[in-house]
Order: sequence, then C-alpha cells, then structure tokens
Amino acid sequence: MRLVKLTVILFLCLCAVPKVHSGATLFLQEPYGHDATYAGTGHAAVYLSGVCASSPVVLRLCGPGEAGVVLSRYLGIGGYDWIAIPPLPYLYAVERTEDIPLFADKRVVALLRDRYRRKHLESLIPDLPGGGIPDGNWYELIGASYLRTIYAFEIETDPEKDSELIRTLNDRTNRQRWNLVTANCADFARQIISFYHPHSVHRSIIGDLGVTTPKQLGRTLSKFSKRHPELQPSRFVIPQVPGTIPRSKRVKGVFEVMLTAKKYMWPIFLFQPYIAVSAVAVYTQHWHFNPGKDAPILDAKHELDAALTSNDRRVFQEQLEEVVRVAAAAEISADNRQGTSLYAERVPALDDAGAPTLNVYVDGEITAVGIARSNVLNEPAGAEFAAGIVMARLHEELKSAATRKTARVDVESDLALLRQLLSPQPKGLKSGAGFTALSSDAALTKHQAGHQ
Repeated sequence: MRLVKLTVILFLCLCAVPKVHSGATLFLQEPYGHDATYAGTGHAAVYLSGVCASSPVVLRLCGPGEAGVVLSRYLGIGGYDWIAIPPLPYLYAVERTEDIPLFADKRVVALLRDRYRRKHLESLIPDLPGGGIPDGNWYELIGASYLRTIYAFEIETDPEKDSELIRTLNDRTNRQRWNLVTANCADFARQIISFYHPHSVHRSIIGDLGVTTPKQLGRTLSKFSKRHPELQPSRFVIPQVPGTIPRSKRVKGVFEVMLTAKKYMWPIFLFQPYIAVSAVAVYTQHWHFNPGKDAPILDAKHELDAALTSNDRRVFQEQLEEVVRVAAAAEISADNRQGTSLYAERVPALDDAGAPTLNVYVDGEITAVGIARSNVLNEPAGAEFAAGIVMARLHEELKSAATRKTARVDVESDLALLRQLLSPQPKGLKSGAGFTALSSDAALTKHQAGHQ
C-alpha cells in the first residue's frame, strides 16, 4: 500500500508539471518606403519560442523565462545569411515593454537602435573608423514595428525539432546566400517552417511567378493550420507604433504588384490579353486573403485584445473631445499638433533606466521629459508636454485607417493616461517661447537622413 501511495503521488506530481510549449510564428511584415512604392511584397521572418541564442549567430535551447528569438535573412549584415534577435528588441529596439515610446519619430528610433547595436551587435556591426554609426541594412533587425505592421501566424512545434534545427543551423556555414528570386527573406522563412512541418508552406508558381513571397507564406500556412487544429494555430496583429514615421502599406504578391501598377499592366493588356486575363483571375484569388481579418491585436502590455470597431472609434473620439474641452476650460494645453511639433524640435536621450526621453531647456536648465509608459509621469513639470505626445498618439490610433490595427484596451489606457497628465500639475514646463532645442550629434543626424 505504501508503494501504491508513492506511485500515485509521483503520478500526480508529473501531471502537475506544465507541458513544454514550443511554437513557430511567421512574421508577415507590410512593406514600407521604396518597397511599398515599387514592389509591395514586404518582409518575412520567423519567431521561435523554444530557440534562443548564445550570440546573434549561434543558437541554443531556451532556459526558463526566456522568450526565444526571431530568425531573419537580410542582405549585407556582416556577411551572414541569418541573424537571431530576441523578439522585443526585434520589434521595438528596447528590452522592456514599458520602455517602448508612446509616439515615435526617426530620431528616437535611431537612438534606440544604435544603443542596442552598441550593446549587443557591435562585433557584427562595428562603428565606423571615426566612431560613427555604420551604414547598411542592420537597422531593420532592430525596431521593426516602428516601420511596419506585422501579421503573426503561430503554429505549435515539437521541442525535439528545436534541438535538431539548432544543430542544423549551427553546423551549417552561416554565410550570405541572399538572392532576390531564389534565396530571399521569404525563402529562408519557408525553409524554417517547412523544417518543422513539411509541405505546410510553399511558393506559388502562377501567382508569384515562382518567387517566394511573404503573403504567399501567410496564405498557405493559414490553410495548413485550418487542416491541423491539433497544432493549436493562432494569428494576431502587431501594429506599427504610432508616430511621425510614414505608415506601412498593404502587403501584396507579385501579380498583385503588376495588376495594381499601370506601368506594368497596360503593356500586358495591350500585347498579351490572354495572359492579362489569367493574371486577373490569380489576383482575385490572392486578393481575398486578408492576413489581419478578425485577428486580435497585440496591445501595449503584450497581451491579445480585440481590435477597435467603428462604433468604438466614435465613442472614444467623443471621449477625447470631451477631455480636450475640459482641458481648455482649465486653461491647460491639450493640442496634439503642439505635441508633435514640440516632439520634432527636441533632442532624444535616455534616462538612468535606459528609457527614452526628450531633453529640453526650462528656465535655463535641461529637463528630461519621459515619452514611454515607464517614465512619462516622472517629471510633473513636463506634464503638458507629455500630454501633447499622448494626444498625438490617440489621434493616430483613432484614424479610420488604423481602426483594425489598434487594440481597444490601448485606447482606453491612453485616454486614462491623458486625463492623468492633464490633471492639475505644478507649473513649470510651458509650450512656446522659452524653449531652446539642444544640438544633436552630427553622426546620428546623418544616419537618420540616410536610413529613414
């Protein structure tokens, strides 16, 4: 009987141990900049929750509490084929969620990226000989969510396959293989996901002319997930951080790019009408795949929440207007245009905890005003300035184009923060005359102009 009792206790203890979860998540990223203008296919990367990294080019299994890595292929980064970055720095260039800027501009983002590069990537991406910030595509490895909206498609994997993948990638020569047609970023993501689940994703010979595209990966992985619910698939949206950086555009396939660009389609319709008709049919099929349709949104606390509805937007807009009226009656500045203007004139810095701030002169002294949730309330004298930043964020969130990419709980939280900032504060930091902008570092300015 004693042996039976011990056996039962042991069984219950084993059952109480949580099951180790391992997953692979495709990051389907919207295009921005020249890609959005001339191509529109975007970028693809893979987040692995069970794989971590000893260095950006050496993988290992994750320990307790570790969050995994994002594996991605970019052109011309230290001569390597793939780089591994933890998910939070990959998305936001910070190491704590509360340090993500509430409203981002290119100077703040450049500062956060360079800080992370110097701390974790300098062996791969060293300073220029004079100590300046290097050129190149390395900036896309850090802070991707400042540039674009990302659609995530998660599927369960086998932890034993994590170990096998680690051995495979660590043993294989990690040298640059990038090729636009045969070895692009989507090809690398396709190989990683296929390693875990063969035939789950594939390129489209007709729709993308044989080129692997991020949208095709999302489309085929979605279809595979519907056939395999036992793999606990899920999907969600990681919205672009509100700010002055231009918004990313809708992701497309190769034929979609052709059919939505007159310079490509008019010659085809004119000289090859049968090919044009076939292209339209393929385009229609791909058009119906909306990667963010009915998907929950990753909010500021990194939890999944429902997206805003049109009715939510109207209600929150009315609440925001009421906050502005109350602030105006109390003679407190609450102009989002003022906030974005002041933001553009100030010089970014970091506080003692590494969170972003904006340095301004107040009565001849430098005052650091926090612009992240971790420090925005730290300087009472800067409350009106910070309120302008939160106002600018709310106006971005409540634009009609952003409704389906904004978490409802984030707007509620931002409205509460705005009310707190506009409550009676000690007089000190005022808008308008009396401010003097600090001079910025020349190398940082040159880097920003070149990459943003």
